[in-house]
Amino acid sequence: MGCFHSKTTNVQSPDEESLPADKPDLPNGDAGEQDQVPAFKEYGLAELRAATKGFSPEMIVSESGEKAPNVVYRGNLDGGRLVAVKRFSKQSWPDAQQFVTEAAGVGKLRHTRLVNLIGCCAEGDERLLVAEFMPNDTLSKHLFHWDKHPLPWQMRVRVAFYIAQALDHCNTENRRIYHDLNAYRVLFDEDGDPRLSSFGLIKNSRDGKSYSTNLAYTPPEFMRTGMVIPESVIYSYGTILLDLLSGKHIPPSHALDLIRGKNMLLIMDSSLEGQYANEDATKLVELASKCLQFEARDRPNSKFLLSSVEPLQTQKEVPSHVLMGITKAPQVLPTMLSPLGKACAKMDLTAVHDILLKTGYKDEEGAENELSFQEWTQQVQEMLNTKKFGDIAFRDKDFKSAIEYYSKLVAMMSVPSATVFARRGLSYLMSGQPELALRDAMQAQVCMPEWPTAFYLQALALSKLGMETDAQDMLNDGAAFEAKRQNGWHG
Repeated sequence: MGCFHSKTTNVQSPDEESLPADKPDLPNGDAGEQDQVPAFKEYGLAELRAATKGFSPEMIVSESGEKAPNVVYRGNLDGGRLVAVKRFSKQSWPDAQQFVTEAAGVGKLRHTRLVNLIGCCAEGDERLLVAEFMPNDTLSKHLFHWDKHPLPWQMRVRVAFYIAQALDHCNTENRRIYHDLNAYRVLFDEDGDPRLSSFGLIKNSRDGKSYSTNLAYTPPEFMRTGMVIPESVIYSYGTILLDLLSGKHIPPSHALDLIRGKNMLLIMDSSLEGQYANEDATKLVELASKCLQFEARDRPNSKFLLSSVEPLQTQKEVPSHVLMGITKAPQVLPTMLSPLGKACAKMDLTAVHDILLKTGYKDEEGAENELSFQEWTQQVQEMLNTKKFGDIAFRDKDFKSAIEYYSKLVAMMSVPSATVFARRGLSYLMSGQPELALRDAMQAQVCMPEWPTAFYLQALALSKLGMETDAQDMLNDGAAFEAKRQNGWHG
């Protein structure tokens, strides 16, 4: 969907954005799956309003307090892409151009460990950011408010490593400042992989208040000067390590007292007993201690974080959703999809066009042959010419002309043609008119009630309209009739 680069997730803070239960990238921003994420773009307010059902309260996934009244909504863009839409308070960004410039800069970042930013909107008083949707909650939820099982040790180590990867990538891309890094800003995608919210790469407001969490967890230099520096991010990473180790929110000063007193076991989450080697826990505690140094110059850099945490991963081959006990709900495609069905499921319009072109009218041979029994009149000749010109335009991808000729043909034919409706429907899709395409695909089904192509094209049009559940049903129906045909042919 759209232009693509990578994947990402939203991360939030109690005064920011916390997503409920939606996917990731490859280590260190490698290509691969990064072609799954749309390129950054400016959205119109009307489009985002429609995507969030008019900014409906039922679409809210997180809401901040009065200090920074920002709200994050779940949104469904045209084409079915789930997104997180963060709506800032009107005072946060008085300068629309500054907002767009800042957002576009962050939007260039693409990495598997980030919840990638895919768009923004600045119309009138509205300031909105659009990011990938993460369906499996925040680190805060999984650490502090879990329902059935505490987050296992190896998953905690993975969180530490993946977030270090995200920070290192941001550092490499000269985005070294991250505002208010905390457990609400780490989100889990559909695979259960942790990702760092891209929202934290954008300054929250013009007054420079970068920390919405308790002052006990803010870097010392911010308390002294009110300024955030790159080393402040390392300090905040240290507080996340404390969260991961303890399963609680321990003030850094208290944690450092325990570490100095060699009372490491008092820090550790008792629910993790038996899951880790003491030396591994000790290494993470020591790393947290280094990150939480009072003087910024004494803290390590992101490369050091990576080299410290990476060796502690002992179950790299186990998927995150398995470690977390998350039941993945992958898109269940029918087991038997024809090439056309697969092309429609992938929304590959070019492939659909090629297949319809090769298939021609063979599914309707009986209906077309009726013409030979009709009296050869000028009207029949005109109809055949109109069909020929429509087919030529369709073949040559002149979809505007194809729509015109096929529309004339539909008005002239005494026996409607399912193939003509299918071809005109695809021409409408190619012309950005999915509603008309859906209507034609339904007309094709009326002509031939068990024709798989009609169902597949309805699925394609429904996907374009963002109606994914209905589209899935149509794919299933098309596959069922496909199977019925196969059994009929081979029975």
